[in-house]
Amino acid sequence: MIGLVMLGSIINYLTRSTLAVAAPTLLLDLHIGAKEYSWIVGAFQGAIMLQPICGYVLDVLGLKRGFAIFATIWSLVSMAHGLAHNWQTLAVLRGLLGLAEGSANPAGMKATAEWFPAKERGLAGGVYNIGASLGSMLAPPLVVWAILSYNWQTAFVITGAIGFVWLALWLLLYQPPEKHPALSDDERIYISSGQEKFLQSDGTRPSITHILKQRNFWGIGLPRFLADPTWGTLTFWLPLYLSTVRHMDLKQIALFAWLPFLAADFGCIFGGLVSMALQKYGHASLINARRSAFTLGAFMMLGVGFVGVVESPYSAIALLSLAGFAHQTLSVTVITMASDLFKKNEVATAAGMAGTFGNAGLLIFSLLIGSLVATLGYTPFFVCLGVLNLIGAVILWTVVSDRERREQGSHGEAIAA
Repeated sequence: MIGLVMLGSIINYLTRSTLAVAAPTLLLDLHIGAKEYSWIVGAFQGAIMLQPICGYVLDVLGLKRGFAIFATIWSLVSMAHGLAHNWQTLAVLRGLLGLAEGSANPAGMKATAEWFPAKERGLAGGVYNIGASLGSMLAPPLVVWAILSYNWQTAFVITGAIGFVWLALWLLLYQPPEKHPALSDDERIYISSGQEKFLQSDGTRPSITHILKQRNFWGIGLPRFLADPTWGTLTFWLPLYLSTVRHMDLKQIALFAWLPFLAADFGCIFGGLVSMALQKYGHASLINARRSAFTLGAFMMLGVGFVGVVESPYSAIALLSLAGFAHQTLSVTVITMASDLFKKNEVATAAGMAGTFGNAGLLIFSLLIGSLVATLGYTPFFVCLGVLNLIGAVILWTVVSDRERREQGSHGEAIAA
């Protein structure tokens, strides 16, 4: 099941990354400048900030039906990009795409909460988040091939059409644990017995107001606000950076632009493994293990600050790859914490709301790059990425309450007894 969710995430990030890879050709063809491109990117980020809507729909309609609806929309909208003839049309389409694709993270988090005991959620979250980096990694060679063989319009049609293949698999194969025919009784007991009783669904609809009143929400939302600009920079600005600053042509971009996302794949698994190891061998609590993994990733992120000062473009690629690895190490950790802190019937909504914070940070950072890169260059932005993640680690340690979670767990167990 987590492999099926991961495959959906791959398609999701493949379609959203198509524009960035096609940007050097597309912007030239449609006579679009960096400032207009930042508004196109901003439209996507503004719309994807509506993730709480996606999460609410998933919580109310159920994961299978809700995710299928969003996948249908993003596949159609992605294909429609090929019809765009100006930056305004692209901005509208990116907005629609962002709204639909905002469902990926809440859906993955909801599937993880349904299918895995607490001790395995970190690794499971890492597995489905591999989809983000794999999709972004596959985009450069596939999109460049489509452009060189046909045109940039065809690239959008191909990546959008792939979404319908996954949609058929999703409708055919996905079931929750209580309904899946291939799951044994022992496996169902293993899953349910390893999940916190006080986080079980109480059958009510999620309340955004209730979630906002909880300090633990702010404890994961603010670090995401500070961390997610890294992923946006790699996804939306890396091909342009390699083209304009490192003077790589389209074929060289296809050869190197996917490497940070390959490194990010390993980061997804690394973050989950660190968290599990700290619990098993360091006897850390679940939340402290998550916070420690995030902090480790934040310190590794400091390397990205040197991207703008190294002479060799290959050294720059290596540092950007380190950034991809470090970002996914910490990002997967904080994303997974939504399932550690919120009930099953509100986890998708909470994850979507935290995603709104992350995409708000990404939006602001992207607009700043578009407005200031011509005068400041990219170096100050790379330095900021490293510093922002350390601030996020401080917030995670000071705002999220491990004591509050333990008390809730003890109270819930007493009620169950």
